[in-house]
Parts: sequence; C-alpha cells; structure tokens
Amino acid sequence: MPSVQEQEHRGDHHEEDDELLDIDFSDIEERYRVDMPTGYETVVVVDNTPKVGEEKKDRLLNAIKKIFKDIGDIKTIHMPMDSATGQSKGYIFIEFETVEQATQAVKLGNGHKLDRAHVFAVNRFDDIEKYTSTNDEYVEPAEVPFVEKEHLKSWLADPRARDQWVMMKGDEVSIYWNNKSEQPDLDHSRSNWSDMYVSWSPKGTYLATFHKQGIALWGGPTWSKINRFAHPNVKLIDFSPNEKYITTWSHEPFLTADGEHHRLAIWDIVTGRQLRTFAIDAAVAAGPEGKQKIDWPMFKWSYDDKYVARLAPGMISVYETPGMGLLDKKSIKVDDVQAFAWSPSEHILSYWTPESGNIPARVSLMRLPSREVLRTKNLFNVIDCKLFWQQSGDYLLVTVKRAKSKKATTTNFEIFRLREKDVPVDVMEVDSVLEVTNIYWEPLGSRFALLAMEGTKIVCNFYQMVPAAAPAAAKGKKAGPSVGDVALGVKLLKSFDAKGTNQIIWSPKGRFCLLAGVRAFQGEIQFWDVEELVMMGSGEHYMCTDVDWDPTGRYVTSSVSWWRVQTDTGFIMWTFTGQQLAKQAVPAFKQLLWRPRPPTLLSEEEQKQVKKNLKEYSKQFDEEDAAQTKAVTREVLERRIKLWNEWAEYRNRVHADYEAAADVRANIWGFDPDAKQDSLPEESLEEWVEEVVEETEEIVE
Repeated sequence: MPSVQEQEHRGDHHEEDDELLDIDFSDIEERYRVDMPTGYETVVVVDNTPKVGEEKKDRLLNAIKKIFKDIGDIKTIHMPMDSATGQSKGYIFIEFETVEQATQAVKLGNGHKLDRAHVFAVNRFDDIEKYTSTNDEYVEPAEVPFVEKEHLKSWLADPRARDQWVMMKGDEVSIYWNNKSEQPDLDHSRSNWSDMYVSWSPKGTYLATFHKQGIALWGGPTWSKINRFAHPNVKLIDFSPNEKYITTWSHEPFLTADGEHHRLAIWDIVTGRQLRTFAIDAAVAAGPEGKQKIDWPMFKWSYDDKYVARLAPGMISVYETPGMGLLDKKSIKVDDVQAFAWSPSEHILSYWTPESGNIPARVSLMRLPSREVLRTKNLFNVIDCKLFWQQSGDYLLVTVKRAKSKKATTTNFEIFRLREKDVPVDVMEVDSVLEVTNIYWEPLGSRFALLAMEGTKIVCNFYQMVPAAAPAAAKGKKAGPSVGDVALGVKLLKSFDAKGTNQIIWSPKGRFCLLAGVRAFQGEIQFWDVEELVMMGSGEHYMCTDVDWDPTGRYVTSSVSWWRVQTDTGFIMWTFTGQQLAKQAVPAFKQLLWRPRPPTLLSEEEQKQVKKNLKEYSKQFDEEDAAQTKAVTREVLERRIKLWNEWAEYRNRVHADYEAAADVRANIWGFDPDAKQDSLPEESLEEWVEEVVEETEEIVE
C-alpha cells in the first residue's frame, strides 16, 4: 500500500500534467515540425497528356519515356484509365530512382510542348497533395505598416556638388567628401565593416561589403543596411549595369535545397530574393596545379539588365530576367564558340569561332530576341581573337592574331561599324613588328589607344575613327588625314615610345588619359590630352598598384595597396593635368575607390547650352570657390582668436589665484618674496678669507 508521501507526490504530478495540458504548444510544434517522408519523393505527375485508348497507350508511354530518358532510369510509369470512356485520364505517374532525378524531371518536363494542344505540367507527387490541402477560404494578410526609407541618391544633392570616395585601411572603412585641395571631410567610418574589400555599384547607389556569411549593401545618408545576400565565403561579385541584380561567386560550393553543389548565385537587389543558382564545372573552376581560376564575370549582362548570358561548351545560354529562364527555352548553339560580348547600347551579341576543317574562323553579330545574324566576317589562319566594344556601341573592334611564322605572329583590326547600313567592316593592318597587348576605347568618343611591344620597347598609338568615305586631304598641320594615315576610316593620330607603361586609363569624360606603369612596373605616370596630342605633365608613384579617376574627370588618385606591397602604402591625388594636390602615407592602406555617378539627366541640347554658357557658370563657381576659401581662412582665424582668448582667460585666472595666496606665502617664508628689494631690512655680511703663505713637509721617525 503506497504511503501518504507517495500519494501526495502522485497528486502533485497529476496537477502538473493538468497544467501542461492547458498550455498551447502549437507555435513551438510548428517551428520544429519535421515532415516525415511519404515514400513518394521520387514520383512525379505529368499532367495535360493526350487522352488515348488502349490501342495508343503504349505508343504514348514510349514517347514520354524518350522525353525523360536523359534524366535517369524510370522505375515505373503508370497511366490511369477511365473505365467509363475507355481512355486515359490525361495524367501519368512516373517513378525515378533518386530524388535528384525527380527534381530534374520537374525542371525539364514542366512546360514541355508535345503538340499545340498539349503542354506538360510536371509536379512532384507530394507537392500536389500540399496544394490540394490548401485552405480555400481567403484570409486577408496583415497590413504591414509603412516605414519611410532613406533617399539612396541624397549624396547627389550636396550643395557644393562634391564627390565621395571610400578608403579602407587596416580594419577601418571610411567615406570622405572631396574638397579639392583642402582637407577632405569625413562622412562616415566603421571598424570591421568588411572582411575583405569593398565595391561600389555602377551608379554609386550602393556600397557592397564582404563577410563570411555573404554580401551586404549599404546606402543613404546614415549608411544603413539596404539588403544582404547569404552566400558563404563569397569572393567575387558583379552588379548589373542598372543595379537591379547582383551576381555572387565563391570558391567553396554551397548545397542547394535540391541537394546540388553550386558556386554562383544571381539575386534581385531590391527584394533580396535569390533568382537562380548555377553549378560551375570543376574543370572550369580549377586552374593549373589545382588552383581555382575563372574568367570573371562569368555571366555578362545586357545594357538594360533584361538579359544575362554565359558561355557553355558549343553554346551561349541567354537568360531573361527576372524569371531567369532560358530565352525561348533553348540556348544559342554555336559550335566551338570561344568568347562573346554584349553591345553596350543594344541587344546585340558578338562572338567568334575558330577554324574547323574547311570552315574559316568567324566573327558574328546576332540580334536578340529574334536571333537574327546581322553580320558575319570570315577570317583565315587565325590563332586568337579579342572583342572590344566602343562605349556607345557604334563600333566593335576585333583584334585578329595570325601566325606569321613558326615563332612570329601578326595582328590586324577588324572594325565593325554598327551605325551604317549592312554593318561594313574596316580592315586595319598593324605594323608587323608590333605585338599588340591591349586596346582602350575612349569613353563617349570615337578614339582608341593601343599598347604594343616592339621587341623590348613599349609603344603607344592613338587612333581616330573617321568616315570611311571621307576624301583624303593634302598633308599639312591643319589639313585632313593623309592617304598614308587613313586605312579604310581609321586614322593614326600619334605613335610614341611609352617606356614604363602597361596600362592606359581614360578619363570618364574622354579626351584625357593616363599612361601608367602599375604593379610590376615602377609607377611612372603620364598625363595626356589626346585632343591636342600633347603630354600635359608627368609624375611618379613608386610601386603604384592602382589608379582611379573621379567621376567628373577632374581628379585622379594613384595608390599603393598593402595587399600587394607592404611598405610605403598610401595614395597621391593629382589633377587631370598632372599637378600633385596631396600625398598621404597611410599605414596598412588597402583600397581607395571614387564613388561613381549616374548618367546625367540633361538632354544633348541642354548639355550644349551649358557648354555654350560655361564662362558664365565658371564665374559663379569661381565666386563660390573664393567664398569657400575665405570661409576656410576665417575659420582658421576665428579658431586662433578663440585659442588666444582661452589662454588669456586661463592666465588671468591663475594670476588672480596667485595674488590671493600672498599672505600664505608670507607666513611660510617669513617675508613676502614678491616684495621689492628696497623695502627689505638691511643685513650685514662678514666674509672670511684664508690664504696659505708657506707649506712645509717634515718626516718624523
């Protein structure tokens, strides 16, 4: 028989159980709910199939098997029949070997067009049960309170129209306002803001920071977080031209919901939604000696963010945003395609293919979405081609490298004129002694620069595109291009020795450019005016690693990054003419990037009007600059006066305290040490002087 204590103990337990029954655990159960496997994870349902009788049943099943044959082995396939009509019910069950195969079957089969009247709808068997169990009663969603967001382009409304730059040193990331030759103003600064580096979006709206968990975007007056994208150990990013989407890539693959290993993801910037992920072939990702190396950006955006394309073996895959489905549900098949590039102003793809048997190498232009081939140029004896679009999309320059002998090569240019009828092509031969290293188009212009090697010497050439039908004028300083200068519409402006140069960086506004020797070179910099074909100035930044123009083309910075050189890190700011404005040594300096500006909203006529009245505007700017200089001078003067007044006040206060303590000093000393000497009592002093007259030394035994 249980004791009284045991009965009381059991009674307490019954009371606790009753209390537990009254508690609602539904929220916890829903949060930690685990869906038990149904056993149908590998089964898919193919809906909207033709309704056939027994005589055509096997034929239809064989046709459907062919559609899904590349996915994997089909364990079972079942087509329900309607006993009343003797025909199938219009849907089929297919069971695959694995869950991954079932997932792939949904992707491949959904939307497949069997004929005009039958377009398949493929779903997982478990998903259909989930959809049928959805509550039919409409429940109005809760109203989300409106939260006003910061103006992301507020920095463009700066009263002094100043530009910004971001600087990273050590673990600190800071954003400054540029004040010409004056000290910059700090706008915002944070420690450990980014684990790697920072990057601006193309129009300067967002600042991207890198973290182990993914990417974060910041902006607005207070630099609050706009959005974040979870991609572990992300290393590379690429914004679409209009800042609608962002591509992220990591060396380490992540596991998708379908159990696949992917490295690349494309996101919607505003919503933060992941649009699609892609697996990169291990052979593409792995470079020599097992090191991972890819050609970035791997996905290239059209000028308006409508399409994004990637190169695949024997094809170019073009995806439509925001759905990220293949254009017309199929890739563009191009046998052995080597490279492609988008036009910067139209939906035109350029690509090239090498020679194959009797088929010559080709450079082609294709318009999308119609897939119309606008122009094809056949090329022979080709080793390599590179595609360079002019920023306005008026020209496509193709460098064609050919074998001259077993060891020597030659290069010529094929320049497509997109704005002329039938897209004519200019052919320009480059001096056979030159080995072309790179081409640099002028922004907002029709000039381009060339860097080439002539033996061990570095050569720079400036060229101008001119109307191909323009008549050649007589030679002379003010005359047009000579016969020798023009090669089917391409005029050589200037050729010169560019010793110590390995990069040409054009001003964002065109006309001016820098010839710089960076990273592997000594840091020599030349400032050129290509309009007048003169070098305006030169300078040197020893061990320079990076050069960056401001968006207005008035200033340029050269820098030495700690990531590449661990000594003498810092930056130098120059004017576009080569005048050094400031030189700053910054310990552990890593990065300095000017904030880009969006394109102007003024029409061409309004821009011409501004240029016409530039002198009137310049007077206003000069007055504002002078007022700003006076304001700075006045601030310095007022600060000095304030410091002097503070010192005088402190001195007077201390002197008054000293005077007030005179009696205390007199009691301690017995007299007043600050009193005048004639008021002190007289004292008599005696002085004793001893003088040695003679000194004798005697030795005593």
